[in-house]
Amino acid sequence: MSTNPVVLSIIVPVYNEESNLDYLFQRLESVVQNLNLSYEIICVNDGSQDNSLQDLIVHHQRNSAIKIINLSRNFGKEIALTAGLDYARGQAVIPIDSDLQDPPELILDLVAKWKEGYDVVYATRRSRQGETALKKLTAFLFYRVIGKMSKISIPPNTGDFRLLDRRVVEAIKLMPERTRFMKGLFSWVGYRQTSVLFDRDPRLSGKTTWNYWKLWNFALDGIFTFSSIPLKVWSYMGLLISCLALLYIVFLIVRISIIGIEVPGYASTIVAVLFLGGIQLISLGVIGEYLGRIYDEVKQRPLYLVRDIYGF
Repeated sequence: MSTNPVVLSIIVPVYNEESNLDYLFQRLESVVQNLNLSYEIICVNDGSQDNSLQDLIVHHQRNSAIKIINLSRNFGKEIALTAGLDYARGQAVIPIDSDLQDPPELILDLVAKWKEGYDVVYATRRSRQGETALKKLTAFLFYRVIGKMSKISIPPNTGDFRLLDRRVVEAIKLMPERTRFMKGLFSWVGYRQTSVLFDRDPRLSGKTTWNYWKLWNFALDGIFTFSSIPLKVWSYMGLLISCLALLYIVFLIVRISIIGIEVPGYASTIVAVLFLGGIQLISLGVIGEYLGRIYDEVKQRPLYLVRDIYGF
C-alpha cells in the first residue's frame, strides 16, 4: 500500500446504479487525472439489489484507487454518505451522486476554490434539467420553508455535491446523531464557505428511488432536525384558541344577561368538538415526531454496519 497522503477523496453512494457506473468512473477518472493529485474514490454500496457491487469490484480490480464499502443492508443515502466520510482520508472530500446529475467536471472548479482558502465549496444548481414542474415547485417551497424556520442558513438549490476541507469533515464526524440531514450539518459547522453555480443534467439512466413520499419524509427530517418552530407554533395556536374561547365566554355572558338562556345548538357544539379534537391530534403528532427522534437517539445503535470492504 502506498504511503503517499491522499489529497482528494471522492465519495459515491451507490444504490442500484449498475447502468451508470462505467460512464461515471470514465468521467471521474478523467477529471482527477487532470488535477494531478493523489486521490481515492470511495463507493458506498447501500444494499444494492442489482449487480452494482459486482461492477464496483471489477472497477476496483482495475484501479486500486477505487475503494468499496459494502453496507450490510440499505441504510439510506444520508447514512451511506456518513460511512464514506468516516473512511475518507483525503485533505479534501467531495460527495457526488452516482446518477451523473451532478457533473464530475465541476470538481475542477471546486478544487480551485478550495486552493483559494475556502473550507466548504458547495455546488448550487442554476437550473434543474429533466425535472417536472411539480418537483421544481416542491423543492423551491422546501428551501423557502426551512430557510425561514431554521436558525442555520441552508443554501437553496444545493444538494450534497460540494467540497469539504479535512477540518470540516472532522467536525462533522463529531456529530453522531441518528436522524441525519446532511445539508443542514454541512451548513451548521460553519467555516469559510462559498458556492459554484452549475446547470444540473437529467439523470443518465435508470429510475430514481426518490418518490414524493420519500421526499416528503426527507423534508420533515430536515425541518424537525433543524428547527423547534413546529413546537412553538402549536403553543401559540393553543394560546390563540384560549383567547378566542375567553372572548366567546364573555359574549355568551353578555348575551344571556340581555336575552336570557337559550337551548344551545347541536351543530355548533359538534363543530367546536371536532375542531379542538383536530388541533389536539395535530399537536400530538408534532410532539410525536420529536419524541420519535429522541427515542432513536437514546437507543444508541450504530449508524450503519459494514459487511465487506475492498481497498482499505
